[in-house]
Amino acid sequence: MNLLQKQGFLNTLILYGGVALGFVNGIFLFQRFLTLEQIGFFQLMITISLLYAQIASVGISNIILKYFPYYRSDDKTHGGFATFTALWTLLGFALFTLVFYLFREPILNHYSQNKGGALLVKYAYFIIPLSFLTMVYATLESMASTVFKNVLSSFLREIGLRLFTLVSVVLLAFTVISYHDFLFIYIVANVCVSLILLVYISKGKNFKFSRMSPQLLADKGKFFNYGFYTVLSGSSYVLIQNLDNIMLSLLTKQSLTFVGVYATFFSIAVVISLPAKALSRTSLQIIAQSWAANDLAKIGKIYHKTSVVQMLIGCLLFIGLVVNKSFIIMLLHKPEYANFYGVFIVVGIGFLVDMTGGVNGYIMNFSKYYRLTTVFIVSAVIVCVLLNWALIPRLGMMGAAVTYALTVFLLNLAYTVFVKIKFDLQPFGREHLWVLLMSTLCLLVGLYLPAIKNVYIDMVYRSIIIGIIYTALAYFLKISEDINIIFDRILKKKTPGTSV
Repeated sequence: MNLLQKQGFLNTLILYGGVALGFVNGIFLFQRFLTLEQIGFFQLMITISLLYAQIASVGISNIILKYFPYYRSDDKTHGGFATFTALWTLLGFALFTLVFYLFREPILNHYSQNKGGALLVKYAYFIIPLSFLTMVYATLESMASTVFKNVLSSFLREIGLRLFTLVSVVLLAFTVISYHDFLFIYIVANVCVSLILLVYISKGKNFKFSRMSPQLLADKGKFFNYGFYTVLSGSSYVLIQNLDNIMLSLLTKQSLTFVGVYATFFSIAVVISLPAKALSRTSLQIIAQSWAANDLAKIGKIYHKTSVVQMLIGCLLFIGLVVNKSFIIMLLHKPEYANFYGVFIVVGIGFLVDMTGGVNGYIMNFSKYYRLTTVFIVSAVIVCVLLNWALIPRLGMMGAAVTYALTVFLLNLAYTVFVKIKFDLQPFGREHLWVLLMSTLCLLVGLYLPAIKNVYIDMVYRSIIIGIIYTALAYFLKISEDINIIFDRILKKKTPGTSV
């Protein structure tokens, strides 16, 4: 198993372990022990902190991934790259925090008039430390990725934070702590995971703080230029995935209540994108190094393989979530969700489109045309804002879902066409058509299977039948060589007379 397969496999296991915890937290515990307004504020706080961290970092994560390969050195000083990273991050955060502080009053005044908005006014001071910790963790994660050590960072983000959250919600359920304490524990959890990752990187002795080299200092203008463009694209991408939450809170009378419902459905749909998330953690650094070596053939191979695998696994997950609607609604516990399941389906389609595009955005972002990535994604944000502004007042949450799906489709179309024209690379093949056909078949089978009164038994038998049909078709049609190799190894171990 090569590096991409091994780390992708481990990250996938971690991500799905995180999903299991996320389901326990968001689908079971949150729905029973938090109000929809409290759920909505918690999600909105995370949304704002992600955007805050993206802007304040001025693209440092992308700078690390793109330019570190050019400074890598055997003495581990890397031309003072670690020193540069620390100074850049702290200065960027200090400047943006000043801007945030100056504009906080009009923002809080608006939310104070909305239903549930009082929570944002009351706990707004949590946003700054959470944003700082989010930025620090993202920077450390990028540093770890440059030396292909991204498994622990994945574990801490996907498992560690969710374990802290689970414990705090349980304590809240037993009235040991208050909602204020719940939020405070989440901040402490972010401190812990950041410190653990920092210690792990330090013990690896892959980076040493040192005086910045003349070459690095001479390149600071190039770094800033790249960072400026990528922070626009990076923060804009965060906006595309979270703008619906923000605009739902701004444009609807239900405010944080709608955010709570929509964010819950969105978190369920995120399950579909996990294969892409796992593969990208390793793929992006390989793509960066391939650009440094001008190895277009290797980039093209990764482009196709990631697209196929992501679509293959994503479609199976989407089908499972659609056909098991009754089970999921039962788990959500609150009756408000029953009338809005279509929102999840539309958002899920958006995730499928995005992951089927493969690594098209990374290919552009690490190329000499990275400025156009910013143009594309900022344009997508403008489209997203306009569509949300037009559709949310008329369709509510469904308007936000349709906007997300359309925006993601248009953005991926632009990326894919550009990469094809400029580099003659495209991810699609007959495998994609096979996945589409067998997904349609399995979806129809799942929807028309006779229902069983017990929703638990119904979910298990429906999922098993769909899983067997889908997996068998994928294997015999040879959709993915990498996945077939894994299955062949499993089957070989189970064959009598073979060594284990």
